[in-house]
Amino acid sequence: MYWLRTFTFLCCCTVWGSIWAGSVWDKPIEGSGQAQKITVYRSPTCGCCGIWLDHLAKHGFEVNDVKTTELQAVKQKYGVKNEWASCHTALVDGYIVEGHVPAADIRKMLQKKPDIIGISVPQMPHGTPGMEMSGRKEPFSVISFDKDGNSKSFTDYLFY
Repeated sequence: MYWLRTFTFLCCCTVWGSIWAGSVWDKPIEGSGQAQKITVYRSPTCGCCGIWLDHLAKHGFEVNDVKTTELQAVKQKYGVKNEWASCHTALVDGYIVEGHVPAADIRKMLQKKPDIIGISVPQMPHGTPGMEMSGRKEPFSVISFDKDGNSKSFTDYLFY
């Protein structure tokens, strides 16, 4: 019976520890104190988008939340290719941010001002900001894309 109580205790500590620890994405990032306006276009029924908006707000972004049923039209208007697409499209300081991009990468882009039109986390990988519901964490990359349709790695998250 001792082993069962010990096992139960350790399992509970693991679960509660992960709940109390919060999100891996909640750590302070450089530039978070500077308010930055960002407009996010998303489906009115998307729950993970709302969690991503909370992530942005925690890191100093002033979010203009635009709910629309015409999300594909928004993506087409701003030149977001299907291979870069995710469940929401944001605009910040002349750049496009597609999908569950960590706030630190948005800040990095805004500080460095690279010659790109935007960054994206294509699809919806488990473990990205807003996609932590399952407890799974998949490696993923934030990609940058330019006006000629080229894309390359901006930041790789293999282990986080």
